[in-house]
Amino acid sequence: MSEALLFEKKGHVVTLTINRPESRNPLGAADDPENFTNAVARINADRDVRCVILTGAGKAFSAGGNVKAMREGGEGFGGPGTHIRERYRNGIHRIVRAVWSIEVPVIAAVNGPAIGLGNDVACLCDTRIAADSAIFGATFLKIGLIPGDGGAWLLPRIIGMARASELLYTGDTIDAKMAKEWGLVSEVVPSAELMQRAHEVANKISVQAPDVLRMTKQLLRHGMTTSFDAIMELSASMQAIAHHSADHKEALDAFFDKRVPVYKGE
Repeated sequence: MSEALLFEKKGHVVTLTINRPESRNPLGAADDPENFTNAVARINADRDVRCVILTGAGKAFSAGGNVKAMREGGEGFGGPGTHIRERYRNGIHRIVRAVWSIEVPVIAAVNGPAIGLGNDVACLCDTRIAADSAIFGATFLKIGLIPGDGGAWLLPRIIGMARASELLYTGDTIDAKMAKEWGLVSEVVPSAELMQRAHEVANKISVQAPDVLRMTKQLLRHGMTTSFDAIMELSASMQAIAHHSADHKEALDAFFDKRVPVYKGE
């Protein structure tokens, strides 16, 4: 795995670390789409993985896109608009789509600033735990850009249209305390305790039966865009599969035996 995106598996949990701490972990370099795509393919193919933690090295989660490269026209930001459009589709958007396509629950351990694209990447995760030093911002308009990485779709679904509009239109940043008040993060912990807490939550998730865990994430994702009736039909089908699984039988046996179940993903 690339040094720019560290991959570590411990038990059933994979930790992905954006690793450019000297520049506050910007995203969008030429190798980033491939790094994220490969990491996610590896996660989705490994049925032993039940949860992912995404974080940043050093003091930032991710400062977002490379503003210096934008000014200089580097990293594909130069040339005609049609070229830049393709650069987004085949570059930054591949990062976004990769994170969105992770089949197991993803926890963003936000250790510092999550700005612009960095904020969007955090929002792609299923839940967010913030260090007390974390800062969040959808600051695209401040540099004359639209929220071009999915934030216009993600933010309203997480914090509501009014607050999402305020963040996007003003370009203001909010601290971890306000992020929790707004529902952007589920909890705030001291910086020194962030990864410990993220692993505690990941381990709670990881004790669940792996196949139904992945199906539950699918239901939640479909529920963001489809009708109630469609979800009920999908739920009936998935539940039928779950009832025929060995893990369901193991869960019932463990319940009546008053012991911890041992799931095999079968």
